[in-house]
Amino acid sequence: QVQLLEAGGGLVQAGGSLRLSCAASGVIFSDYNMGWFRQAPGKEREFVAAITRSGVFAYYVDSVKDRFTISRDNAKNTFYLQMNSLKPEDTAIYYCAAAIYSRPFRGGAFRETYDYWGQGTQVTVSS
Repeated sequence: QVQLLEAGGGLVQAGGSLRLSCAASGVIFSDYNMGWFRQAPGKEREFVAAITRSGVFAYYVDSVKDRFTISRDNAKNTFYLQMNSLKPEDTAIYYCAAAIYSRPFRGGAFRETYDYWGQGTQVTVSS
């Protein structure tokens, strides 16, 4: 059974940092490209960042470039989202997702690309 488990969310002041993690089980982790999405109240789920299965290529939405860093550790079946200089508009539930490598990834920005999703972790940034 495939499971993606996010951790690391919480409450932080504007300008602070958080590191999200997503641990995968039930899959060969290195066969999957991975992504982070977020959903704020009343808004659509939106793409945040993605990383290819080798970790060589990473992609970001413009609003988080230079503030967020996505990475992965295939030996630990885990990938991460380091979030720095957080802003109140980053407040959302953050979801991790996995896409099998054989499907065109196209930068990982499209929800339909992904096969599996985590349950989400809340990130709240206070002003």
